Amino acid sequence: CLSFDFVEWCDLMKNTTLDYYAANAEAFAAQTQQVDFSDIQEQFADIIPAGAFILDFGCGAGRDTKVFLEKGFQVEAWDGSAELCRLASDYTGIEVKHRLFQELSCSDVYDGIWACSSILHLPADELRNVLEKISKALKPGGVLYTSFKYGDFSGERNGRFFTDFKEDSFEQLLAQIPDLSIIKSWRTGDVRPGREAEQWLNLLLRKSL
Repeated sequence: CLSFDFVEWCDLMKNTTLDYYAANAEAFAAQTQQVDFSDIQEQFADIIPAGAFILDFGCGAGRDTKVFLEKGFQVEAWDGSAELCRLASDYTGIEVKHRLFQELSCSDVYDGIWACSSILHLPADELRNVLEKISKALKPGGVLYTSFKYGDFSGERNGRFFTDFKEDSFEQLLAQIPDLSIIKSWRTGDVRPGREAEQWLNLLLRKSL
């Protein structure tokens, strides 16, 4: 049976977060597709094999999917917003799958999972469950990149649900997922013009062999 938290999150996603992306998909694509995210993309690409199989998990408008395809990686892309899936499919030239995070159910498939500014829309309890799914879906030694707004907030912000983290709070969550360990964590400012003061927690994690 579904937990209360999951049902609550589904309602919140339907009524706020996904509605936000439905209403703002074109503007969101315009804001994000041309943003230079190359430094973090390169850090991720450098620690996975050439030609690796990547899941862009919550790909948004497809910026990173397109970059990884151009680098010669095999890429599968998902997003929970039908509108963003359409825009990302047009932008990247591949079919982006319309799926929620909870639908991830495979084992030992991906060399890397890229969850850039995506799973931050989950409440902490559901995030733990999804990180367990990510761990299961990664091949042994596989790599996860993910990012969160830096702080202690959890709830609705500007029409979307967010769970923020600092280093210590994320480490506490990760302690419940023994197969994942942090390779590197670091803070950056937002890469979008005019939002540099907004801080992000970036994380590279590896699944045990």
